[in-house]
Amino acid sequence: MSTFLKGTLVLILVAFIGECIEFLVNMVLARELGEVGMGLYMTILPSIFLVVILASLELPISVSKLIAENERKYHSNMLQHIMKITVLMTILFIVLASLILPYVSIFDDYHPLVRWLVVMLIPLISFTSIARGYFMGVQKMGKIAFSNFLRKAIQLILLVFIYQMFDFNLDYAILIALGTLVISDIFVFAYLFYEYLVRVRVLNKQSNALMSVKKVRKQLMSISLPTTGLRIFHSVTHAIQPFLVKAALIRAGMPAAVATEHYGLLAGVALSIGFFPAFIAHSLLIVLIPTVSEAYSNGDLVKLQQLLQKVLRFTMLYGVPAICLFYFFADPLTHLFFESTAATVYLQMLWPYFLFHFFVIPMQAYLIGLGLLKDALFHTIWSHVIAFLMMFILGSLQQLQMEGIIIGMNMGAVLLTLMHYVTICKKIGLNVFMKVPVKNFN
Repeated sequence: MSTFLKGTLVLILVAFIGECIEFLVNMVLARELGEVGMGLYMTILPSIFLVVILASLELPISVSKLIAENERKYHSNMLQHIMKITVLMTILFIVLASLILPYVSIFDDYHPLVRWLVVMLIPLISFTSIARGYFMGVQKMGKIAFSNFLRKAIQLILLVFIYQMFDFNLDYAILIALGTLVISDIFVFAYLFYEYLVRVRVLNKQSNALMSVKKVRKQLMSISLPTTGLRIFHSVTHAIQPFLVKAALIRAGMPAAVATEHYGLLAGVALSIGFFPAFIAHSLLIVLIPTVSEAYSNGDLVKLQQLLQKVLRFTMLYGVPAICLFYFFADPLTHLFFESTAATVYLQMLWPYFLFHFFVIPMQAYLIGLGLLKDALFHTIWSHVIAFLMMFILGSLQQLQMEGIIIGMNMGAVLLTLMHYVTICKKIGLNVFMKVPVKNFN
């Protein structure tokens, strides 16, 4: 069995278990927080994830790409330079976050400790990212899979135990929910960083070659900065989206409290269910980045073409049955969270959004591996501009409201998929019908 296939299967299997746990986590949160609380929880998460992305500097992707493209003898020295760079960046981010977060108004509706939970996440995420990137680069996917499982399992155990033992008002209930995220990341950090240090000791005992810190920094930043920019844009748009949706609904005549509830049904129920199979796409992304990077650095055009065809067929194989299941069984699935007809309708209407995102995620890994990060960012910006514009215009119409929001979301997903697909085909010498190979890269 090839390393690619073995790594993918391991990640998919463990990720499936993890997603089942995540599903249970969302059910616990929905029942404990209620519709309004779930809306508030889902509103603040994108802002927290934005800080997390800044702290990680997308090191998992950049480190894995560097490790995959360079010989083993350079790994030890590269990792030493990366660690020094990360320490400096982490200190800078902690100082900036401590100074800026107290004045960010988004957190005003939440418990004051939420801000400091976010600051605590910064060093955890930064150093875990190095370990995660290294294991991705050497394709030790079992450790990545277990760490993902560990995070969700710890969070579920803590939520069930704490909510069963104590009663909280809404502010404290949301604080506990966010606190379990931080505690679960502490466990992940302890596991991954210990395994990383063990591997580094082995590397240090072997014959190693030196690489200048300037070269490592240049290669690392050439990947990290545009990839971080891409993720920041994603996070900013996700942070804006709740407020844009609510503004459109209020403009259409819906009361503010009701708009918050409907966003909670959309993000906390429909999107949670619909993105359940996305663990397969994310597993492919993790394995594809080092695989595509190595093949592209070796000029292996045939491998890249065949791999793309296999990935797209596999995505179709699981994606179509998944959305059919969600469409025809939307009612019992959404009722696991709330007895809401609206959530059922939202899940059914979002099927294009889910299906096309199952394709977008592995194609984004291809763009990263091929060094097309600027294209990925350009595609993302344009698709979100169009999507947000249509969401606001259609969502503001009294006769459409949430249905208009969903139409705009679907349009953005289709546009992003098509732009990614055409760009990749052009780069690796295929036409849009997956035929007509060319002799060289353009």
